[in-house]
Amino acid sequence: MRLRDYSEAVPKPMVHIGNNPILWYVMKYYAHFGYRDFILCLGYKSEMIKSYFLEYREAISNDFVFSKGGRDIRLLNTDIQDWNITFVDTGLTSNIGQRLMAVKKYLQDEDEFLANYTDGLTDLHLPDMIGYSQRLDKVGCLLSVRSSQSFHVIDTGMDGLVNGIKNIGQSDLRINGGYYIFKKAIFDYINEGEELVSEPFMKLIQKKELAAYTYDGFWAAMDTFKDRQFLEDKCARGETPWEVWKNK
Repeated sequence: MRLRDYSEAVPKPMVHIGNNPILWYVMKYYAHFGYRDFILCLGYKSEMIKSYFLEYREAISNDFVFSKGGRDIRLLNTDIQDWNITFVDTGLTSNIGQRLMAVKKYLQDEDEFLANYTDGLTDLHLPDMIGYSQRLDKVGCLLSVRSSQSFHVIDTGMDGLVNGIKNIGQSDLRINGGYYIFKKAIFDYINEGEELVSEPFMKLIQKKELAAYTYDGFWAAMDTFKDRQFLEDKCARGETPWEVWKNK
């Protein structure tokens, strides 16, 4: 809804930043760290996501040599050749919890797996978060970040007067960054119809099975038109910290 100008035409993960949709950047991020086996939980306008990969042109996102009037295209590097992608229709109106349950059968052989909302970008060194999660040995671990949005936090006294006001990014408040690590036991906490954060996470918290990895590096969500423009402007300036495969 908040990306109406874009999301009425395409599903949110397919909104472009530069030459590629945000979904591609998130998948490229994981592939950089060696995780190339993907399950896409599809819903709204799923045919557009399927078509994108079925008609994928690697030359758009890679350097190449063009010769013979285009009859010969020689790629100088590749990006998705070693990706294995499972496309699963998880329902048009399903919530996050139910989308996870819909792909449970594809994760039977995995002791743990990574999950993502595909609407946020980061330069987080993923192995650090994975190592942290494995040391704590909890059912779930989420990325804890500072909000990139421009809301202001207000501190008021008992008399109703404002004692202070500051940008949410400068406050002590942290939000869920949408990057997860789960053990397969997470499915034991999700009942029919339950949203991931609203019910299962509350159960994990009660049992002290939900950890948070605190990160203060680059993270930005694409929830609104303004968020998308922020990322697009950074891309236009060549400031793309989320492209960790380039920024070594």
